[in-house]
Amino acid sequence: AREKILDIIAKSAYNNDRAYEGCTRCVLAALIEHLHLSSCEGTKESLKASTGLAGGVCRMGETCGALTGGIMAIGLVIGSEKLEDFDTYKRVMENSYKLYNRFKEKYDTTRCFEIQEKVLGRHYDFKNKEDGATWYKDGGLDKCPMVCATAARLAAEIILDLQKGR
Repeated sequence: AREKILDIIAKSAYNNDRAYEGCTRCVLAALIEHLHLSSCEGTKESLKASTGLAGGVCRMGETCGALTGGIMAIGLVIGSEKLEDFDTYKRVMENSYKLYNRFKEKYDTTRCFEIQEKVLGRHYDFKNKEDGATWYKDGGLDKCPMVCATAARLAAEIILDLQKGR
């Protein structure tokens, strides 16, 4: 049953990114939908807030947006709205760090441009129309959604463990 839900989440993140683009929100949306996180406070707002983080933070090629979406989902599950709740802050950080490390193990980096270089052979400046068009021609709409699928699966593994009290 666990593998099946992980497969469903990965496929959903992949399909979201193929259909709508915006890696952060596409990963976060898949996790919200299939792990039933819509009851978590601030879910709709977090999805809206995630929009500008795609493409390595506003298309700058920095930290992968798919990874960021997974980290946001962990925060939805175990985070706190209270700034003074330092124990919860530490717990979110510990679990986010797990995701970060697992993701980095897979790609040897967490940087969007470096991941693009690994999966597509080069990186693309999405602020440049010609580069954006080349990304489509070079298969970006298949390769980047695969990164989303991976990030969503890795995040879901951690969240499922958290939901079971592990």
